[in-house]
Amino acid sequence: MTTNLSPATASGSAPKPPGRSPRALWHLGVNAIVVGWLALFAAVGSAHHFLPHAFWLLVHVLLLGAVTNAIVIWSGHFAASVLRLPEANRGTPAALRLVCLNAGAVGVIGGMLADRWYVVLAGGCLVAAAVTAHAVWLIRLMRRALPGRFSMTVRYYVAASALLPVGAALGVVMARGDLAGELPERLRIAHETVNLLGWVGLTVAGTLITLWPTMLRTRVADGAERAGRAALPVLLTGLGAAVVGTLLGPPPLAAPGVVLYAAGLVVAGRPWLREARAKAPRSFAAWSVAAACGWLAGSLTVLAGILVSTTSWITVGERTSLLTAPLAAGWIAQVLLGALSFLVPVVLGGGPAAVRAATASLERAWPARLAVTNAALLLCVLPVPSTVRVACSVLLLVMLLSFLVLLVLTVVRGTRNRRRAAQGDAVPAPAEVPARPHRVLGGVALGLAVVLLAVAGGGAVDVRSLPVLDRSAATSADGGAVTPTGRTTRVTVTIHNMRFSPSSVAVPAGNRLVITLHNTGTDTHDLVLETGAGTGRLSPGQQGTLNAGVVGRSLEGWCSVVGHRQMGMVFAVRVTGVTGAGSDSGTDSGGSAHAHSGGGSTSAATDDTAAKAFDPMAEPAAGFTARDAQLPPATGGASPRVHKRTFTVKEVTREVAPGVRQKLWTFGGTAPGPVLRGRVGDTFEITLVNDGSIGHSVDFHAGALAPNGPMRTIKPGESLTYRFTATRSGVWMYHCSTMPMSLHIANGMFGAVIIDPPGLPAVDREYVLVQSEFYLGKQGGTADPAKVNAKDYDMVAFNGYANQYDHDPLAAEPGERVRIWVLAAGPNEPSAFHVVGGQFDTVFREGAYDLRRGGSQSGGAQVLDLAPASGGFVELSFPDAGDYPFVTHIMSDAERGAHGVFHVR
Repeated sequence: MTTNLSPATASGSAPKPPGRSPRALWHLGVNAIVVGWLALFAAVGSAHHFLPHAFWLLVHVLLLGAVTNAIVIWSGHFAASVLRLPEANRGTPAALRLVCLNAGAVGVIGGMLADRWYVVLAGGCLVAAAVTAHAVWLIRLMRRALPGRFSMTVRYYVAASALLPVGAALGVVMARGDLAGELPERLRIAHETVNLLGWVGLTVAGTLITLWPTMLRTRVADGAERAGRAALPVLLTGLGAAVVGTLLGPPPLAAPGVVLYAAGLVVAGRPWLREARAKAPRSFAAWSVAAACGWLAGSLTVLAGILVSTTSWITVGERTSLLTAPLAAGWIAQVLLGALSFLVPVVLGGGPAAVRAATASLERAWPARLAVTNAALLLCVLPVPSTVRVACSVLLLVMLLSFLVLLVLTVVRGTRNRRRAAQGDAVPAPAEVPARPHRVLGGVALGLAVVLLAVAGGGAVDVRSLPVLDRSAATSADGGAVTPTGRTTRVTVTIHNMRFSPSSVAVPAGNRLVITLHNTGTDTHDLVLETGAGTGRLSPGQQGTLNAGVVGRSLEGWCSVVGHRQMGMVFAVRVTGVTGAGSDSGTDSGGSAHAHSGGGSTSAATDDTAAKAFDPMAEPAAGFTARDAQLPPATGGASPRVHKRTFTVKEVTREVAPGVRQKLWTFGGTAPGPVLRGRVGDTFEITLVNDGSIGHSVDFHAGALAPNGPMRTIKPGESLTYRFTATRSGVWMYHCSTMPMSLHIANGMFGAVIIDPPGLPAVDREYVLVQSEFYLGKQGGTADPAKVNAKDYDMVAFNGYANQYDHDPLAAEPGERVRIWVLAAGPNEPSAFHVVGGQFDTVFREGAYDLRRGGSQSGGAQVLDLAPASGGFVELSFPDAGDYPFVTHIMSDAERGAHGVFHVR
C-alpha cells in the first residue's frame, strides 16, 4: 500500500473548485508571520554592524521568531492531518496562541536589546504559555481522534512542546545575570540543548516520518512507524542525560547523552535511508532537508568530541559557539526552507497543475542555490580570512532573500491564476522540466563557481616587495646592454591621497618609457626613479613628464618629498620579456616600502613580514566598522556592587590595519580586552580561563593585593579567579604578567579598568581610547620578539586598529560635553593625547585632577601626557560642526596609525 500523507491528501478530501478555501486562507495568513520573521532576519543580517547584540539578535530572530512560529503552525497542521481532523487547527484558539507566542517573542528580543530583564521575563512567560497551550491542544486532539497509523508523530510534537518551557526558563535565568563561575556557560549550553535538540529536533524528527517520503513521492517504508516509536524514548533519554550532565557534572559527563541522542536519530532515520534508496531526491525540498540532516550529524559529532576532550565548561562554551552557524543555518534553516518550498504550493491548492506551477516557481535554479548555500556555509565555518567569510555571509543572505522573493512571487502568481480560473479564463499549465542529471550537475557547478568567485574576490591581496637597485635603466637584468626596440610605452599616472595610481607599470624590455604625472592631491609631490630621472616638484593641480629612456630592467620609484616615501608613495616599473634578476619572470619586483620603524631604528623586514604590508594611508574594506569606543555609564546605585566576568584567553588572527594580519593573544578575543567600569568600593571577580597554547596570567592594576597567587601563570586548559576591591579611582591597566611580559602585552594582552572618581558629573558622551604599539612579525604571525626587545615598533593604534576612527569617526554634536578616557598601554611608548581644534577644560590624570572646569584661573589644556601604563580623562566641548582629528602628539606615532577623527554635526 502506498501511503502519501501530503497536506492535500491526508485529510482525504476531494479537490476543490477554483477559489481560495478557508484552509488555504488560514495558512497564507499564518505563514505570512513566518515570512515576516525571515524578512526581519535578513534585515538584521544586512545591518548587523549597526545593531547591539547582533549575533544574539540574529539567532533569536531566526529560531524564536521564524522557526518557533513555523513549528507551532505546521505541527498543528500535521497533527490534525494524521489524526484526520483537518479543521481542528484553525479558529480563534489557534490564532490566540500565535498572538501570545509572537508577543512573547517580541518581548524577549526587545527586553534583551533594552536591557530590561522584567520584559524578558514577561516575554518568556508568554512564549512558554503559548507552547504549553499548544501541547494541551495536541493532547486533546489525540483523545478525540481514532487510533491512526502515524499518531506517533503527534507524540513527538507533544514531547517537543513540553520541553520548550524548560528551555525558556533557562534562558530567562541567564538573562537575569549576576551568575558566577561556570554557571552562565552551563545554563547557556543546557538552554541551547533543550531548545535545539528538544523543541526543534524532536519536531523535525517526528515530521520527517511522513513528510520525507512525501517529498520523495514514494511510499512510507515498512517499519517507519515502529522505528519512530522506538526512537522517541531513546531521544528523550539522551537529551535528559545531556542536560543533567551539563548542569551538574564536568563536560565529559554530558557526552554520553549527546551520543545516545544521535543514536536515537539513527534509529528513527534508518527508514528514511531506505526511502531515499527507493527513490532518490530530485527536488529542492528533498535535497535541502537531506543537506540539513548532514549538518546536524556533523554538528553532533563535533559536539560530542568537544565534551569528551574538555574539562572546563567555559572552554566548552567558547568552542561550541562555532556550531551555531552549522546548527542554525545549516540544519534548521535548510529544513525550514525545504519544508516551506514543498508545503506552500500544496496549501495554495488549485489542482495538480497549479501545485506543479507553484513548485516549479519555488525551485528555480535550485541546484545552484543549494550549492551556493552549503559551500558558502562550509567556508564560513572553516578558518578562512575574514574577507572571505564576509563574502560567503553575503552569499548566504542573498540565498535567503532569493527564496523569500520567490515565495512572495509564487503566492502572488497563484492568487492571480486562481482569480483568472474563477472568471473562466484559461490558465496555461507550465511545461514540466525534468530534473535531468546534467541539469542538476550544471547547476551545482554554477553554484560552486559563484562561491569560488566570492572567495577569490574576498581573498585578493596585493603585497609586493621593492628591492634597491643601482644600475642604469638601459642595462638588462644581468648588467648587459639592452637592445632598443624603437617603441615607446606612454603611461599616465595620477597622485591622489598620498598614492600613485596606478602604482606600477609593465614595460617590454628595450622600450622607451614616458610617464605623465598629474598631481590631483592636496600637497606638493614628484616622482623620481632610482636612475635619477624625475618630474620635478609639482604643486596641486600641476602635471609633469618623466622620460625614463630605454628600459631594460625593473626599477623602483618614489616621491622625494621628505617622509612621503616612508608614507607609502612608491612606484614600480616592471620589465617583461627578459629573464634574470630584476625581470618580470615570476617575481614581482614592484611594491611598496613599509613604514619606518619606531624607536630610532629601522627593522629589515623579510618578504613575509606584516610590516611590508602596513600602509598608513590604506583604506579598509567596504563596510568596515571600527571598534565601539563608547563607554557605558557605571551600573548600579550608590551601594557597592560585585562585577563578575569571565576572561577567556584566545589566540585569534585579526586584521590590525588594512591588509595587515597578526595572530594575537587576547582576553576574550579582542585586543584591547573588554573594558571594565565601576565605582570606588565595587568588587571585581574575574575568572581567567586559558584556552591558548601557552601559559598566561592577568595583573589588574586596579586592585592592591599580593601578586603571588592571583597573578600566577596558568597552563592551557586551567582557570583561576582573581578577586579585588577597587579602593581608588582612575584609569587602570590590566595585562598578562607572564614573562616576557613585554611580548605578551605587545601581542594583545592588555585592557582598561575605569573606576569613576566620586561625584563624577554626567556628560553627553563618553569614549575610551587605549593606545598601544605594534611590533609586527610575519603576516598572520605573532609580534616579533626581537623588535619588542629593541623597542623597534612599526605601528601605533588606538583600540587595536591603526587609524580606524579615520574611517569610522567618533560622533558628537556642537556644544555637547564629551569625556575621553585614555590609557597608554605601551608596552614601551608614552602618549600625548591631543584633539586638533579642541581645548580641554578638565584634565584628570593618574587619580587626580590637573584641571577642573570653572576653576578660578580659567585655564585650559592642550594635551594629556601619559607614560606607559598610565591613564586619565579629558573633557571638552566642540564649538562648531566639523571634523576634529585626535592624535598622540608624538607626531611620528600619529603618522604610524595613532590617529582618528571626531565628526561633529
